[in-house]
Amino acid sequence: MAVRAQFENSNEIGVFSKLTNSYCLVALGGSENFYSVFESELGDVVPVVHTSIGGTRIIGRLTAGNRRGLLVPNSTTDQELQHIRNSLPDSVAIQRIEERLSALGNVIACNDYVALVHPDLDRETEEIIADVLGVEVFRQTIADNVLIGSYCALSNQGGLVHPRTSLQDQDELSSLLQVPLVAGTVNRGSDVIGAGLVVNDWSAFAGMDTTSTELSVVESIFKLQNAQPSAIVGEMRDSLIDNFS
Repeated sequence: MAVRAQFENSNEIGVFSKLTNSYCLVALGGSENFYSVFESELGDVVPVVHTSIGGTRIIGRLTAGNRRGLLVPNSTTDQELQHIRNSLPDSVAIQRIEERLSALGNVIACNDYVALVHPDLDRETEEIIADVLGVEVFRQTIADNVLIGSYCALSNQGGLVHPRTSLQDQDELSSLLQVPLVAGTVNRGSDVIGAGLVVNDWSAFAGMDTTSTELSVVESIFKLQNAQPSAIVGEMRDSLIDNFS
């Protein structure tokens, strides 16, 4: 299911939260309403961790991660790092990164297999991303925007990209990611997809202004219609059995 949410009057919920298949980070100081939306959808399956990064609440833009790992910027305090480490599952690696482009969520877009990154990211950072997240890394732009994390949302099922992404670019990105992509908007026409939408393999959260048409696009590209964590696992199991039989 795709659900609408709002963080203290802001529809840019991707700025204040980070969602993957093994954890969800949410900013401190939101309303109970905001947290309960996440907790009711995810509560039994993945931990919902309340935290700040470098004393700020824009955690969705400062961090990048997938089910294997979480990358945080150098501004993250030791206390925050320790709190996140204690709250995440043991299987998730967490790494602080020295990087000039420190809003990692804006410059890295990833799922559990592939990461698309800003063309000017340090070579060292690229190696850490590949290492910690266990992904292949490609330097890319979306509709000529270098802030690749801001203009798309990815899961292992599909991806939503900036509405002005050309068909050629969509094809190229889709073949790198090995998932279907569609160009679209959130929050009634906003092209900053990363800020208005967070998604994993069985749930998505979009800003309160997102129209029902936009939500139905999100549900179909991310295959969320009847997706449950168990259904995803079942699908994976079925496909593995098909492959081997």
